[in-house]
Amino acid sequence: MSDRQIWIVDFGSQYTQLITRKSRELGYSSEIITVEKCRELFEKNLRPKALVLSGGPQSVFEDETDYSFIFNEDLPIFGICYGMQLIGKYFGGTVEKGTIGEYGHANLHFVGDYSIAHCPSNVNVWMSHSDHVSKLPKEFNLVMESHNKLVAAIEHKDRPIFGLQFHPEVEHSEHGKDILNHFFEGIAKLEKDWDATEMLKEADELVGKIGQAKVLCAFSGGVDSLVAAAIAHRLIGDNLYCFFVDHGLLRPQDHAHIEVLKKETGLNIEVIDATPTFLPKLVGLSDPEDKRKCIGRTFIEVFEQKVHEFESNHGIKFEYLLQGTLYPDVIESISPHEKDGKSVTIKSHHNVGGLPERMKLKLLEPLRYLFKDEVRALGKELGLNPEWVHRHPFPGPGIGIRVLGELKPESIKKVQESDQILFEELHNQNLYMATWQAFTVLLPVKTVGVKGDSRAYEEVICVRLVNSSDGMTATWSDMPYEFLSKVSNRITNEVKGVTRVVYDITSKPPGTIEWE
Repeated sequence: MSDRQIWIVDFGSQYTQLITRKSRELGYSSEIITVEKCRELFEKNLRPKALVLSGGPQSVFEDETDYSFIFNEDLPIFGICYGMQLIGKYFGGTVEKGTIGEYGHANLHFVGDYSIAHCPSNVNVWMSHSDHVSKLPKEFNLVMESHNKLVAAIEHKDRPIFGLQFHPEVEHSEHGKDILNHFFEGIAKLEKDWDATEMLKEADELVGKIGQAKVLCAFSGGVDSLVAAAIAHRLIGDNLYCFFVDHGLLRPQDHAHIEVLKKETGLNIEVIDATPTFLPKLVGLSDPEDKRKCIGRTFIEVFEQKVHEFESNHGIKFEYLLQGTLYPDVIESISPHEKDGKSVTIKSHHNVGGLPERMKLKLLEPLRYLFKDEVRALGKELGLNPEWVHRHPFPGPGIGIRVLGELKPESIKKVQESDQILFEELHNQNLYMATWQAFTVLLPVKTVGVKGDSRAYEEVICVRLVNSSDGMTATWSDMPYEFLSKVSNRITNEVKGVTRVVYDITSKPPGTIEWE
């Protein structure tokens, strides 16, 4: 990965991933690394074409690290928030310790005749900081300031070093991409090197290294596993074996989707009906984590048993496990505050936790450096059906985390039927692409209603639709009233035992996309 032309040194900002995504959207390859990794690469005489210093939750007054190994290099350097404060401190400016933080929108203006292409003289941006540069280092010019004369952007007079107090990578900052591109193209003089063709080339190279080894795929039918399988299948053909486990917590659309993929992709997909194994083990479990762990543990047991049977019956031996691991999964297993970037408190990035170790398989992850929106672009590059590429995400535990409380057959059925109605109406009204993810949740409450001339005391279905690009953040989808009304009417009329439908208008954060 050190061949990326932009290295983003992560100081722990919640927005670091967004810097990577935005730089790639602009056409420049990038990767996130820790401070220690950057030092190690420099010691090996490896260099990027540009370095970005991210924001972070720490105070520069608590940071005693010697950054001369970075600033002594004749490299284009871009400091964002905490990164700019490090620049100011290192080059002899004054950084003031904040007593209260500055968070939220701020209006900034360019100083003098400085300008950035496509940017107006005044822009609204997103601030998230406590400390700030109060006096510029002698070698720097002031580029932007706030209405109350606070330093907002600086630039070195002779070297390609640029700093911002705000976050251009977040959607809240107007003209953020223009400001980022000003550094990448105007200051660092980078050439574009990142698109779907390049992504596919890299994925092919990774899969090509395994030769004609036998590869196993725990196939879900979602865009990640489908694109990963499609890439592998192009290169190793029938040496790829896809097993789809039906744990009894799927929706009608999931079964139909797998049948379509079996017919139209050429992938070797075998469906394992494990419903009789899963559901009895979930009886009596109501805590979300207990349900997740039980489903995950049972998945591994079922999958492992099936694979051993398959290997015995067909006389083959699998060497690799193919997974649709994405870059956010990899990043979440890295801590900027540990020497090697590893932290036991952050989740493992393995999609099917435990399988590689249990089955002594090597991991094959052709998408491990990509974000969800990039995977969709890669799917289009592969010529996959757009409906498959833009299929809404569906969690591994399935309906197991969409029935709040204990999983009972009648509860599972309510979610399956209501979800199918939502799915049908999205297509009927041409709204499927208007939202990123749509689903229903059965709430553990009952309410009074009227059905016919009789009093009813039945359960509540919550409809959840959100817009996002990769699930890291999300906003609730503002859908037409006519659509919501039709969905509500159909669910209360067609799903037995449901009297009321509610619509979730919570964004992420503070909520999560799933309820459990």
